[in-house]
Amino acid sequence: MLQNPATKYRPTAPVRLADRTWPDAVIKKAPIWLSTDLRDGNQALIEPMDLQRKLRMFDLLVRIGFKEIEVGFPAASQVEFDFVRKLIDEGRIPDDVTIQVMTPAREELIARTIESLHGARKAIVHVYNAVAPVWRDVVFGMSVPQVMALIERSVGQIKRLTDAQPETDWALQYSPEVFCMAELEVSLQACETAIAAWGSGRPIILNLPTTVENSTPNVFADQIEWMCRRFADRPHVVVSVHPHNDRGTGTASAELALMAGAARVEGCLFGNGERTGNLDLVNVALNLYVQGVSPNLDFSDIDVIRAEVEHCNQLPVHPRHPYAGDLVYTSFSGSHQDAIKKAFAERRDGDVWAIPYLPIDPKDLGRSYEAVIRVNSQSGKGGIAYLLESEYGLQLPRRLQIEFSRAVQREMDASGKELTAGDLWRLFQREYRFQSVAAPTYRMQEQEGGFSLQASLQWQGGPMEVEGEGTGPIDAFVQAISSALDRRVRVLDYSEHAIGEGAGAKAVAYMEMRIDDCRTVYGVGMDANIVSASIRAILSGLQRVPQMQAAVA
Repeated sequence: MLQNPATKYRPTAPVRLADRTWPDAVIKKAPIWLSTDLRDGNQALIEPMDLQRKLRMFDLLVRIGFKEIEVGFPAASQVEFDFVRKLIDEGRIPDDVTIQVMTPAREELIARTIESLHGARKAIVHVYNAVAPVWRDVVFGMSVPQVMALIERSVGQIKRLTDAQPETDWALQYSPEVFCMAELEVSLQACETAIAAWGSGRPIILNLPTTVENSTPNVFADQIEWMCRRFADRPHVVVSVHPHNDRGTGTASAELALMAGAARVEGCLFGNGERTGNLDLVNVALNLYVQGVSPNLDFSDIDVIRAEVEHCNQLPVHPRHPYAGDLVYTSFSGSHQDAIKKAFAERRDGDVWAIPYLPIDPKDLGRSYEAVIRVNSQSGKGGIAYLLESEYGLQLPRRLQIEFSRAVQREMDASGKELTAGDLWRLFQREYRFQSVAAPTYRMQEQEGGFSLQASLQWQGGPMEVEGEGTGPIDAFVQAISSALDRRVRVLDYSEHAIGEGAGAKAVAYMEMRIDDCRTVYGVGMDANIVSASIRAILSGLQRVPQMQAAVA
């Protein structure tokens, strides 16, 4: 890299627009969306879509709700031409959907393009030519007057050919390619030339692309506002934008362009496109959604949509991709997990969405909460507790959360791998001796001043009979087991809750105990009967004492 890049690169000149209004604008409605997955997106693929993948993509775009779809470049190849014909001849285009096709400003290609659309109910013909200085001077060797003459001839040809097919509802889209790098006066002249050749007063889309993104998004917004002012009093003109992502700011460019007056945006699902990609329409649409604006596109099952796009494009969607990636709703950090858990506990149905670290409710996009919190070496007790509660119904007391998180950390240190909810559940069962504490049988009798209890249980591989008296069933069993084992057992805290409903419901008991001089230890028991669950919890804690003493040592 150069020590002084200014010797090789020049900054984009700002637009002199002192009275710009877009910084104070608020986007209050969705734009007109144009998907170019089947054209711009397809031409960027290592392996372009075959016919079946094209049809799957088209059907997906229709299901999502796109009303304008650029379906191809029919003059580029026979495959492209045949696909357009298949859509029209087989009646695959819904009445409320308009297809768009693209053509360069070349006479023979324009003719072939219009031929491909014969019999369509509605169609947009998209013609383009480059207007920026480097393209004019170096690539094509054309002067500005020559560029304008080319636009006039090309649009005039489209008008003549489409006028000859009045059964189709025609619209024109004109793109001054590389608009973002061209002089605004030249771009304006190009657009005015296209309007005049098409016929003043006829509907026309002026599509202003950042063909190669070259400036900060605010400069592009100034360019768009400058252009929109020139067409503000012409209702037949729709200003559209087609941002690319060369600087990584395609989404920002699109949003600021909408604030600056654009009414339509073009892009691809998940940002597919040449180089760094086209505008990501999913991103912009869901950005609107979380601001309370309906995008009029349905991403209710984002994982199915992503899978279809990955199949059609033969390209993966990044796991950190906004809204759709596998990991975008996942927190590993302990502090993040704790904040999410607390907010979910406070949330009630109908509340405004306000969950830390989650800008959107994953359920709105067909995601469950299962992946919101995942556990690795960076995780804390809150995330562990959240997963056990959300997946298995356990409501761990805070001090039990702390105790179990130490066991999880030991496991993480040993394996170095992420633990799933299922892994945590198996570790929890092992740690609290679910399998080794058998269901006890007992007889309980209420008597004056309390309860008496006789129980038969398994202890260290053999049967044991115990009996005791206390103020309640739990106290009676504590007295009984303390006497039988000659140990001092004290219950410091006790809580329980049910998991499930009806005949299949189970009780879970959490027992915080101090046994002899051991530090505090928790036991956990689960049973259909609450007294049995409590007895199991006490036995769970007793069995864990040697392990806890070893951990201290």
